[in-house]
Amino acid sequence: MRIKFVKTATTLALCGGLVAGCSGDGGDVAAPSTSAAASVTSDITTTSETSTALPAPTVCGSDLLASLSTRQKLAQLLNVGVTGTDDALAIVASEQIGGIFVGSWTDQSMLTNREVPQVASASKIPLMVTIDEEGGRVSRVEDILGPDPSARETAETMTVEQTYQMALERGRGLKDLGITVNYAPDVDVSSQPDNSVIGDRSYSDDPATVIAYAGAYAQGMRDAGIFPVIKHFPGHGSASGDSHTGAVTTPPLEDLMNSDLVPFRELVNTGVGVMIGHLEVPGLTEPGVPASISPAAVSLLRDGVGYGAAPFTGPIFTDDLSGMQAITDRYDIADAVQAALVAGVDQALWLTTDDVPRVLDQLEGAVASGALPQARVDQAVVTVAQAKGALTC
Repeated sequence: MRIKFVKTATTLALCGGLVAGCSGDGGDVAAPSTSAAASVTSDITTTSETSTALPAPTVCGSDLLASLSTRQKLAQLLNVGVTGTDDALAIVASEQIGGIFVGSWTDQSMLTNREVPQVASASKIPLMVTIDEEGGRVSRVEDILGPDPSARETAETMTVEQTYQMALERGRGLKDLGITVNYAPDVDVSSQPDNSVIGDRSYSDDPATVIAYAGAYAQGMRDAGIFPVIKHFPGHGSASGDSHTGAVTTPPLEDLMNSDLVPFRELVNTGVGVMIGHLEVPGLTEPGVPASISPAAVSLLRDGVGYGAAPFTGPIFTDDLSGMQAITDRYDIADAVQAALVAGVDQALWLTTDDVPRVLDQLEGAVASGALPQARVDQAVVTVAQAKGALTC
């Protein structure tokens, strides 16, 4: 079969408040000509003499936002690892968090016994159920669905079409287990040894190969009903160090333009989310500030202009904020989550439910003080809700 990638974009702007309006299919709304505008004005003026004024345009997500307290809005921006069904059910019921993460430590009976729907039913808004199922050594369901090859082995032994079919099958298996989001594929460009931090998680050190194989994998996931998230922006493949064990620095931003950033440039608007890595990037991030909590890094991704991409309007996720020393050596979990959301990330990821109430307490205080603007929170809630399918505007 021939794989065809169709670029899509999730509408993030507030429809009607910040732009002229939203078309039914998500396309651009053309401005009327001068004569047409005059005609419209004339019609409205005439009508207003005999009837009530036209209603104001509805802002995308306004009804959803109005139904949530500040704490509930903030909870939608958290995605937290769970140990099993009881842990997941308790935190979703008590705090209405936006997502749960299935890790290597999660009791697999939650999946095999098909208990995820029970957890999801406790959420007033559709729940993100996330996993990082790349294949190879990064697999959480190998014991349930069988093994898949690593990205590097895939590119060396399979065609692009076969990769699509493999992802489609894996995605269908994930969906059957209750998963909705996969933090894969990895689009890092790397020639690192197989067992290094990226290594065989990368399809290739050739950006074009990464684009072809990762694009096919992401499309297979989408076609199976799983939302794919590409990672680790702006590129971990040529970075020094392992963010699990300490600070990591990439080559300067200008060096990433023709290699690490190329797959993001080509794939960022193909119906995916993006995970930002804990990467210090000379020429982009401030010293000691990883990309995952850097306003400059988020702006580069959102605007696109700085690396030749289209603007990105989909959801931005952090990498794990609680189990990676590039963050934990310098930030408390509540401070890290707050910094990520202030920077423009839409959903913060970490590994245990224990700190959720404390994190939400701090975030509520940040909103009250203005340190975390309410408009930033509302924008992120809408973006997350659109990714979940809870909003279609």
